Amino acid sequence: MAQLEEKLKSCFEWFHRHPELSYEEYATTAKIKEILAQEGVEILPLPLKTGLVAIVRGGSQGPVQALRCDIDALPVTEETGLSYASKYQGKMHACGHDFHITAGIGCALLLNEKKEGLAGCVKIIFQPAEETSLGALKILETDVMEDVGKIWGIHADPTNEVGTIGIREGYVTAAVDRFVVNIKGTGCHGAHPDDGIDPIPAAAAVVQAFQTIVTRNVNAFHPALISVTRIQAGNTWNVIPDRAVLEGTVRTMDKQDRVLFEKRVEEIAKSTAAAYGAEADVEWIAGAPATYNDGEMAEKAIQAAGQWGFLVVPEESSMGGDDFSFLEEKIPGCYIKVGTGRGQLIHQPGFCVDERVILPAAKYLAALIGGVPCREGK
Repeated sequence: MAQLEEKLKSCFEWFHRHPELSYEEYATTAKIKEILAQEGVEILPLPLKTGLVAIVRGGSQGPVQALRCDIDALPVTEETGLSYASKYQGKMHACGHDFHITAGIGCALLLNEKKEGLAGCVKIIFQPAEETSLGALKILETDVMEDVGKIWGIHADPTNEVGTIGIREGYVTAAVDRFVVNIKGTGCHGAHPDDGIDPIPAAAAVVQAFQTIVTRNVNAFHPALISVTRIQAGNTWNVIPDRAVLEGTVRTMDKQDRVLFEKRVEEIAKSTAAAYGAEADVEWIAGAPATYNDGEMAEKAIQAAGQWGFLVVPEESSMGGDDFSFLEEKIPGCYIKVGTGRGQLIHQPGFCVDERVILPAAKYLAALIGGVPCREGK
């Protein structure tokens, strides 16, 4: 196991040093393929530009399961001071996907080594472009999920120490939706607002009114939020513009709340703009649904973590999203948080993963998904 640990650390450092953004993960894909091919792990022939799917076929009949490992990096300038820090200015594995890749490789190698004792098949999905919230759709465009009965996923967790696993049943990440509101008025001189229709007060009123969806339309016990994150209007000081643009995000856990928000955002934008004499057009851009942990799978993951000596804590729900949820829309899924050492949070320039977590995570996943013991001496 010491030799495997050193191999995985070397892989991890290579991936950390060579981050690639969404849909640009060509070198990353080639490196994963190289490592797996050297160890005799089968790679499925799929029409993916980036990303790949490996498969370990067991020695006997059984279920088909999958492990999702995302592979893209973020447009963040690294400030960790690590000896293997990113080589590329403005690009960094600031969300732990380098760890996800390496744990997935380790899981594949361990399962492949003991595949005669494996019942069924395990597909390890190295998925591109998770940070777009739509990368999982590239996987679904292939037929690779058609025979999969269960899907597992992991994520680095810098709020917990190494040796900690966060799991629980139910919703763990939110549905992610985006909206753009274009408010049309009539431009005029800033000294004569009565000659036009000012879209800026209308936009301000829309921003305020949107919050009533949370406070007056959604069940108070349902996690939900709406954030306007961009307001743009005009380009000089003495001209009232003819347009204003609002952009933002909606996060929900409940499916019906998600439907309600789409309806109310459009109703509020149009009616509020009309009250100011303006018009509003709304574009709704649906993203990933909420991630839900199947109860049976969560319980299995908890038991396995305890058997392997991990401290198990309740997984915290997050209003962040993950397109892992697309993969579990038709089959049960479980999304597990793996403690990577306390420090800066994900998406921050100082975020880093404690390398001591890599081998234990790989061994845990191999035992959990494949049912194959991977301890020292066994």
